[in-house]
Amino acid sequence: MEVAPEARPPVVRLMDYGKFKYEQSVKAREARKKQTRTVIKEVQFRPKIGASDFEVKRQRVIRFLQDHDKVKVTMRFRGREVTHPEIGNEILSRLRDSVAKYGEVETAARLEGRQMTMVLAPLRNVDRVDEDVVDEDVAVETNEDVEAVADDVVVVEATDE
Repeated sequence: MEVAPEARPPVVRLMDYGKFKYEQSVKAREARKKQTRTVIKEVQFRPKIGASDFEVKRQRVIRFLQDHDKVKVTMRFRGREVTHPEIGNEILSRLRDSVAKYGEVETAARLEGRQMTMVLAPLRNVDRVDEDVVDEDVAVETNEDVEAVADDVVVVEATDE
């Protein structure tokens, strides 16, 4: 095998060809182990989604982003729903804002036929958080007095103890 063909005189090394091919295959295998494949997960929404369903799907998007996967968010319109794309755009923008600390928009929401799609990518400099996903807006203090009021409205008063 030629080591330095440009040198004068050319430098040549004698070697076992089978051993050389084996070492090349081991190097190629090690290089493949270090590669990361881009995985795109998809979460589908509908314009008439309820608050709890939205929260479940939002948690799923956050989990995918924490696993360093890209997320394709699809808003599917059926029937006459496609005449009001602003409803779907509002839901996707609400999702975008709620997962902003876990990922960023790679492809903005755009309408393609009866689907509106948006791609979210995980933030590059944030490491995976192994804790359960908890939204600060939903967290409840343990030392709060809760009083029930008519029409299913709850008044919360914090006490300092």
